[in-house]
Amino acid sequence: MKRIIGFFIVFVMLFSLAACARPEAKPGEIRVGSLNGPTTMGLVDLMDRAEKGGTEDAYVFTRCTQADELAAKVAGGQVDIALVPANLAAVLYKRTNGAVAVIDVNTLGVLYCVTGDEKITSIRDLAGKTVVLTGQGTTPEHTLRYLLDKYGITDCTLEFRSEAGEVAAVLAGDPGKIAVLPQPFATSAQMQNTALREAFSLSDAWDALGGSARMLTGVTIVRRDFLEEYPQAVKRFMAEHKKSAGAAAEVIAPLVVRYGIIAKEPVANRAIPKCGITYLDGAEMKAALEGYLAVLHSADPASVGGQLPGSDFYYVG
Repeated sequence: MKRIIGFFIVFVMLFSLAACARPEAKPGEIRVGSLNGPTTMGLVDLMDRAEKGGTEDAYVFTRCTQADELAAKVAGGQVDIALVPANLAAVLYKRTNGAVAVIDVNTLGVLYCVTGDEKITSIRDLAGKTVVLTGQGTTPEHTLRYLLDKYGITDCTLEFRSEAGEVAAVLAGDPGKIAVLPQPFATSAQMQNTALREAFSLSDAWDALGGSARMLTGVTIVRRDFLEEYPQAVKRFMAEHKKSAGAAAEVIAPLVVRYGIIAKEPVANRAIPKCGITYLDGAEMKAALEGYLAVLHSADPASVGGQLPGSDFYYVG
């Protein structure tokens, strides 16, 4: 947590400088940043069409492996639109004094407990265990901690790695370890090691609590200065994103492999249906995200920046 806080102190300083020094975006060019996982999988159809000149605007895509790296690019004016963990969007809103807005929800629950330990079948079985995961300070950590608290588990230890690939490597070295992995990494780890299995989905554990809030993973934010200067370009991106996310229900495995998100098509074909790729905007987006952030805030206010975002956080068109 100290590392996250330290990062944001530097982040705010960078943002203040970048607000004045950001290079002007060229009309018709949109710079999009995403994390190398399900959020990018929902973009591959758009990436392919843009590459072929099949979109009205020109797009420049940047992919990162860590959320804080992507957040820094937003702060530094290197991207205009970014697909980030849901809770991080709220934190960025707070830390930048409202300089970002959310335009859509792009990913639902994608987190799975993966292990070779056959005794682990539900979240209650994590009592007294050590769980390896990525996403410290973002959605994976806060979602798991919320669930552990709600299920009354007080003695589960969390060990963090910087990337999902490192978590998968831990499992490869010892299938008896317990990990929480997002898709498609959860599926890839199992296909590489048949001793591993999906013990349970965190989404199922969330839904079993009976609350009305949906479990979310990723949202799309835009720099407010870009939104104000190029509102029509943002709306066109939203339409393109919706179309691209819809294509995820079709055969996008070859594109996912071509863009290096997953190495092999058999893994992509198996993982894509579990990746929670979606597109929610407007009032539906606002209701879903407000509900999710409220749940996190009730468990740990710091997880969403200390307080819930204001109404201007939600761009409903």
